[in-house]
Amino acid sequence: MARLPTLLTLMRPANLVTAVADILAGASVAAAVTGGWDDNVSYLALATIGLYGGGVVFNDVFDVDLDRIERPERALPSGEVTLSEAVLLGGLLLLGGIAFSLVVSQSSGAIALAIAVLALVYDARAKHHPLLGPLVMGMCRGGNLLLGISLSTAALASYWWLGFLPVVFIAAITLTSRGEVGGQNRGSIRLALGLDMLVATTLVVITQFTRASFLHLLPFFLLWFGMNVRAKLAAIADNRPELIRTAVKTGVLSLIPLNACLAAGFMGLGTGVQVLLLLPASLFLARFFAVT
Repeated sequence: MARLPTLLTLMRPANLVTAVADILAGASVAAAVTGGWDDNVSYLALATIGLYGGGVVFNDVFDVDLDRIERPERALPSGEVTLSEAVLLGGLLLLGGIAFSLVVSQSSGAIALAIAVLALVYDARAKHHPLLGPLVMGMCRGGNLLLGISLSTAALASYWWLGFLPVVFIAAITLTSRGEVGGQNRGSIRLALGLDMLVATTLVVITQFTRASFLHLLPFFLLWFGMNVRAKLAAIADNRPELIRTAVKTGVLSLIPLNACLAAGFMGLGTGVQVLLLLPASLFLARFFAVT
């Protein structure tokens, strides 16, 4: 038990909360189609904790040599956790995520398997590629939203394209993160702002063609958009690693209000507020555990 906080550090607990928000947003879309909530959402919440946690553990596993130079304080390069322990933890988390998804349906299990494979591809190879890195990471998060939607086969068939929203936004976060160590990434952050604008426009447009309500979505939209624009503009004005890391952290945590947009749009203000309440929990955990 004394080592539990160290193992949790590898899993990025504050980020895990944002992954649960993905599931709740997707479940809201499914509930709007079926007319009610599916109790299996709790299994998918556990599944995403396993999938996301396993993915970030393996990220540190594959980065251990680089972290010995750039992030020697992390659990693996510092020796607080051995490489074999991290591999075992990451493997168990990914397998657990797939298993909990299979409890819900074969479709959910297939999506979970795809997320696990994409996470490993990102960790091992894609993150080193300027285009594939943001794309694959975004696909992981888009798959997570689809995992929540998979509570309803009809919803998945009708709203599968919503999975592209996290793909674009995660690409923006990944672009921003390129200067976390050395700074000097104004061009990447400007491009990331453009992607944020694309997501914002899409959120407004989809309310005209789906069941989503613009008025219900609006307050959460303003919070999400405001958080990101403020943090990115600050990082452009003063392009130091500290402010870049703040912009990345803000982007990751703002996934919760982004998910609240979808939840409120499809299932009302009350549901959006419930999802948004995950933000204080994530912010609290971010005080004690690294987000990036």
